[in-house]
Amino acid sequence: MTRGNLHSLTRRAALALPGLLLLPRGAGAQAAWPDRPVRFIQGFGAGGTTDIVARLLAPHMSAAWGQPVVVENRPGAGGTLAANTLARANDGHTLMLLNNGFAVSAALYRSLPYDPRADIMPVAMVASTGLVILAGPNGPKDLAALIAQAKAQPDAINFATVGVGSTQHFVAEAVQSAGGFRMTHVPYRGTPAAIIALRNGEVQVVAETASAVLGQIRGGEVRALAITSGTRSPLLPEVPTVAEALGQAGGQAGGQPGFDIVTWYAIGAPAGTPAPVVARITAAAQQMHGNAELQTRLAALGLTPRAPGTPEQTRATVHAEMARWAETVARTGMERQ
Repeated sequence: MTRGNLHSLTRRAALALPGLLLLPRGAGAQAAWPDRPVRFIQGFGAGGTTDIVARLLAPHMSAAWGQPVVVENRPGAGGTLAANTLARANDGHTLMLLNNGFAVSAALYRSLPYDPRADIMPVAMVASTGLVILAGPNGPKDLAALIAQAKAQPDAINFATVGVGSTQHFVAEAVQSAGGFRMTHVPYRGTPAAIIALRNGEVQVVAETASAVLGQIRGGEVRALAITSGTRSPLLPEVPTVAEALGQAGGQAGGQPGFDIVTWYAIGAPAGTPAPVVARITAAAQQMHGNAELQTRLAALGLTPRAPGTPEQTRATVHAEMARWAETVARTGMERQ
C-alpha cells in the first residue's frame, strides 16, 4: 500500500470514528428509535372512545420520544382492518391502540388475514371503561322496561353498535343472553352515527362505552339504562349495573355480581418488534401512567387508568380476553363470521 493510500484510509477512519462512538453498545440504530414520525393507528371512527384515548396519548408519546406521533383512523370490520395494517407493518414506526374489540374479533371471525396471537404484540395497558345500554329520551325508562318491550314485540327492537364484531356488539349480545330477550343488530360506522340513529328513532337501543357518551347522557339526549361494569361509575352514580338491573327484571343474572364487562385500551406493536423499541414504548406508558394531568383527563371521561404492566403481563391479559370471548360465542350461540 502506498503512503498516499495509507494516509487516505487513515483519514476516512478518523472521520468515521465520532459517528461510531455515538452508537450505543449492543443496540445499534434501534436505540435511536424513533428516528421519524410514528404512526399510531386505531380501528374505529372519529369521536369514539378509542379515537379520544389515542389522541390524548399521542402528545405524551411524542414528548417522550422526541418525534411526532400521528393518529390514523382505520375503521371497519370491528377493528380488524387496523389490526391487519399493524400486523403487516414493516416500517418499524407503526403502533396501534388496541381495545377489547381486538380480542372479540379473534373469537368471532373464523378467518382473519392475520394471527391475533402470533402477529401482534400487546405491550402496555392504558385504561378501561364500562359500557352503557342506552335508549332514546322517550324510550324505555330502565332495562326491565326494555326487556318487557322486547319480549312483547319480538324483533321489533333494533340496537346499534359501531360494527359487527366490536366490543359493543358482544356486550349487547351478552346482556340479551343474560336477560333472556332478543333485539336486532344494526351496525354503524362510529359512535356519532349510532347516536344520531338513536335520536332519530332509526334504532331503539345503543350499546356504547360510557366515556364516549357522557355528554349526551348528562344533556338528556339519551337515557342510560345500565352499565356493564361490576360497580357503578362514579360519573354516573344513578345508573345501575347490568347485574343490578337484571336482578330487578328477574333476568338470569339477577343476584349474580359476576356480570362485569369492561373494554380496555392497550398499546400494541407488530410481533418481532426489537426489545429496545419495546422497552421505549413501555417506558413511555409508565410515564403516562404517572402523569397526573393525563390520568385526570382520562378519569373525567369515565375511564379507569390501568398500570401498564410488563409486555408479558399485557399479552397474558389480552390472550385471556380472547379465551373469554370465545366462550361467550359458544355460550350465546352467536354466529361466527
